[in-house]
Amino acid sequence: MARPRQHAPETLHAQVMAACDEWLDSQPAQTLSLRSIARGLECAPSTLLKLYGSFNNLLQYVNVETLNSLNADIQHADTLSPEERLRVLAHAYWRFAYQHPHRWQLLFEYPLAQEGELDERQNLAIESSFVRVEQALKELHPGFSSDDACRLARTLWGSVHGLVQLGMTERLGFYQGQPVKVEDLLDQLLAMTLAALGNRKFTQ
Repeated sequence: MARPRQHAPETLHAQVMAACDEWLDSQPAQTLSLRSIARGLECAPSTLLKLYGSFNNLLQYVNVETLNSLNADIQHADTLSPEERLRVLAHAYWRFAYQHPHRWQLLFEYPLAQEGELDERQNLAIESSFVRVEQALKELHPGFSSDDACRLARTLWGSVHGLVQLGMTERLGFYQGQPVKVEDLLDQLLAMTLAALGNRKFTQ
């Protein structure tokens, strides 16, 4: 079942999402369970199963909420210059992961939906993030084809994500006795990438 049934109360769905957010604010994703959610809402686990069809679907809705929250956090960057937009997007990505580590864990460690409305909603939220990066790259380099921009956006953001993940697990090491800052490495990555792309034409 890809979505709550039509007769299911929207208020209960909102309460479930709020309860999951509250739980993940302080506890790891693997400790979240159908029973723990139901207990917090003072309802039977079967009530949640009737609403979502499975615990898997419930978690997929949590991931949709996380993706939507991330996209809402970066919308303000749309009016900036393309260079500054990329910088703001990268820093917002890191800040969101750092501030919401357990939601981040669930998003990237739990398999995404594979079919139905949940799959469409998750893919739409993911794609909207990449589109922002693609658009900034096209503005910087109008000669890029759509294929070039698509591949480069994912290559660049894969690198951003890697730095964020290393920062989350404190695997970036130290420099002159101080932890290496993710923000500094993100800035360096973007500066080097944009400088290297200045006169390069992409080919298949």
